[in-house]
Amino acid sequence: MHAPRLPWNTLAPAPYKSLYGVNQALAKSSAGSLLLELVQTRVSQINGCAYCLDMHVRDLRKGGESWKRLNVLSAWRETDLFTPREQAALAWAETLTRLPDGHADRDAEYQAMLAHFTEQEVVEVTWAVAAINAWNRMAISMHQPVDASPLE
Repeated sequence: MHAPRLPWNTLAPAPYKSLYGVNQALAKSSAGSLLLELVQTRVSQINGCAYCLDMHVRDLRKGGESWKRLNVLSAWRETDLFTPREQAALAWAETLTRLPDGHADRDAEYQAMLAHFTEQEVVEVTWAVAAINAWNRMAISMHQPVDASPLE
């Protein structure tokens, strides 16, 4: 376990508040807050961000998400527990998070998004992926500690 590095939210409050503002705007997305939380949880799993992973799992549980689905989220393709809409969003989130894996073709994931989301929702889900990737990088680099309180 690492000691926290710098109080990044107070040393640079303007970017912190701006990124927080993105999350507040996305909370009103017609894509649905629970779907965006699932996406953010999956991205945090990929990036290995303990702080964000813990926070989003807590939020999902508060929103009524089951332990069963959370327990298999990293292997969502191997189950039938996620709707086609959720699958499209999770695949989109993964491909955008794993950019170094190749820029050649993301058309299949994009077309799946268009099949299940409005154009506005596609953009909002994409913003959610971009934002959580930024949050993950800040929390990981600054050793943001995980909430010590028990998880229900």
